[in-house]
Parts: sequence; structure tokens; C-alpha cells
Amino acid sequence: MQGLNINIIKPVNTTAGVQLPVLLYIFGGGFEIGGPSKFDGRRIVERSIEIGEPIVYISLNYRVNAFSFLASEEVKAAGVSNLGLYDQREAFRWVQKYITTFGSDLKKVTVYGLSSGAISIALQMVTNGGDVEGLFRAGVMDAGSPIPVGDISHGQQYYDTLVQQTGCSNASDTLECLRQAPYDQLKAAMDQTPAITSYKILNSLNLAWMPRVDSAFLKDHPQQLVKQGSMAKIPMINGDADDEGTLFTVFNYNTTTNNETHKYIAEVYLPNATQAKVNRVLTLYSDDVADGSPFDTGDANAVTPEFKRLTAFQEDIVFQAPRQFFLQHQSSGKQDTWLFLGSEQAQQILARSQLGRPGLGELYSSVTEPLHHRFHGSEMASFWGPGNMIDYLIRFVVHLDPNSETSLPWPKYTPASPQLLTLWDGSASNITKDTFRKEQMEYLTELFMKHPL
Repeated sequence: MQGLNINIIKPVNTTAGVQLPVLLYIFGGGFEIGGPSKFDGRRIVERSIEIGEPIVYISLNYRVNAFSFLASEEVKAAGVSNLGLYDQREAFRWVQKYITTFGSDLKKVTVYGLSSGAISIALQMVTNGGDVEGLFRAGVMDAGSPIPVGDISHGQQYYDTLVQQTGCSNASDTLECLRQAPYDQLKAAMDQTPAITSYKILNSLNLAWMPRVDSAFLKDHPQQLVKQGSMAKIPMINGDADDEGTLFTVFNYNTTTNNETHKYIAEVYLPNATQAKVNRVLTLYSDDVADGSPFDTGDANAVTPEFKRLTAFQEDIVFQAPRQFFLQHQSSGKQDTWLFLGSEQAQQILARSQLGRPGLGELYSSVTEPLHHRFHGSEMASFWGPGNMIDYLIRFVVHLDPNSETSLPWPKYTPASPQLLTLWDGSASNITKDTFRKEQMEYLTELFMKHPL
């Protein structure tokens, strides 16, 4: 297990007093895995120097899985819930205290996160009544928004599992017993709980270890906090990939019929919802593979008869519907907002599927091989590699506006004009509208506000 640390990369010869803007990166990994070393911040710093907009890059570590997001009534009573979010907040405070030593402006910090890192930023924006305490002035959320998570009691079963498997069941203070348990024993018990690649019991998007409502850091359902106005009103960039769900639905091979999909959704996501509500979900997400994800690819990529349907549903629960709800509430005159979508021309996806790489092979080649398909996290290359997006990001950090005279104009997002920058093959291609699957997303938002994860 890694310790808590902060990494800083700055332009050569930068000294105290220069006051460069800061990009502070929060890593993703489903609140279970990950670390700040996967992406090299030198590329962003080097590019910022090349375009005459030098910045300082910072990445932080924070606790994950049960070491951070253990959830139960015992945890709530002890006041030790959502520790990873507190780790992040403390890192923000460290930056405010010391960053001027590295030639940075403590008033010009932008936080940027991918996946659970992006969700973390959203939760940092809804906590504390929306007061960010001057710790950062802007946010960039790549594949993550305020998600529909419920009360801390929803994690009780996983806490009880750890207690049982570490021999703490008869302890008078089970939490203290867990604290004293040998690391190897505790880790082995954690490994028995559903992981980000699990099928049984939970899907990877309904996690065992994730932030939950604890009446402290999260005083209410995050989307309720957005509705209540408990939200930092700061400039932000937000966006997702076209096919966020594909990377997760790969673990649902044994869900192949309409009845199995109904059972899966009812048991995994909506155990307390009526059958009528589950039926409504299945109506909105039809079993016609041409309607599913990867979108706009017709009958291609149907790994199983239900794969594309379940992929679309799972994508919208955690990514697209929360994002659309978030932006509709926050962008109406409250703050400057820009939206992007990582996409790809359908004919290019279809062309690859016709080159002997259908189904799972076409979608992934392997889980680790770089791909063109717009799965979860694929747009990250646009931010970190060659292309226009890295320049948009740098300019946003410096000026709180991603635009310049040399780039495609990126219009602000508003509910009346929900425009988004569509990225094709890593570069900014055109401006489209955030109007897709509106009926489906509005229903899912309403449903999961009542039945949070």
C-alpha cells in the first residue's frame, strides 16, 4: 500500500515569486486502485512552455478501497468515513501552504481528475456547502460528475464481511479489531469482496468501496446537494467518452437474454424498485442492438445479444445522466462551463470490425492495448498527448477559458444551448449538441435519486 505523497513538476529555473498557475491531478481507478504515476505530467508542463503559457503540475496520492471507503454504521459513528476525500482535501491545503515555494500562484489552482478522480472533484465541490475554501478556483472533470450514491449503511454488508473474515465478529469493538488486524489478513478479506471487474453480486459500476452519504463530508445524496445549491460556483470543464460503459460490461458475458437483463438490473441496481420501474428501464433501453453502445454502429460489436443494451444503460447511470443533470443545474448563469465528448466516426469503428476484429476483440484487442474505440478513459490521450485538447486544457488553467485565436472556438455550455466539443481521433473536430438520450437520462436521474447506489 502506497503512502500519501505529493509530486510536483515545474518548468526549469522557476523560482519563488514567479507565481505560475497550477494543474493539480487526481487519479482514477474506481476508488479501488490506481496512483498518480500512470500519467507523466512532464508532457503537460513541456507543452505549456512550448505555447508560452507555463504552468506547474502537481499530482497527489490518496487512500482507496476499504482503507479509505469502509462504510457502515460503526464507521459513521467513529467519524472515519470517506477518508480518501479527506486525504485529497488535506493535499489541497498542503498546496496552499507550500506551493509558492515552487514558483506557483496559490490563487490559481485548477483541479483535474479522471473517472473516480473526476467524481472526487465533483464531491469536493458539493461538500462544505459548496465552499472550496479558496483551495482551487476551477475544475476539470474527465468522465465523472456527482454520482447517485446513497447512505453509508449501503456498505454495511462489506464491512460485515471484513469483520467475519478477519475473526473480529466477537469483538466488542469490531472497528478497532479491524484496525489491529494484520495487513495481509485484511487485504485477503478485501480481495473476497466484489471488485471493479466483478460480475456476481455487484457490477463494477456499483462498487463495494466508494464514497457514501455520511452526514459529514457528504451530508446528502450528491445530486440532492446539487439541487439544494450546495455546489461550488467555479469555472469548469466536464465531459465523457461516447461509450463509457463498454469497458465495464465486458464482465457481463452471462447476461444474454431479456429475462437475465431484467433480473440483473433488478438485483444489482434496483433491488427496492418496483417491477414497473425496471420494466420502464428495459423499454427505454431496448434490446435492438442497433440502439446500444458502441453507439451508431448498427449490428456491429454485439458481443452478446444483451451487451450493447446493458452497456448503454450502465454508461448512463454513472456517467452521462449524472453529467447532464449536473450541467443543467450548474451552467445556467452560475458559472462558466465547457463540455466535451470523446467520440469517433461510426464508419471508422465499422471499418475496423470488418477487418476481422469483431466483438470483444474489436472493442479492446486486449484490456491494456491502446485502442481507437472510445471506451472509458480513452479521451485521456487527448488531454495528455498531441492534439488540440492539451492546449485547451492549459489555456483553461491559465486563463479560465480554453479558447484562443488559433483553435476551433469552444462555446460555453448552457441549458438553452447545450453545445459540446466533439473529439474525433484525439483532436477537436466540431461542435455538436448535448441532446442525445434525453428521455432515458431524465428517467434514470429521477429513478436513482429515489434508489441511489
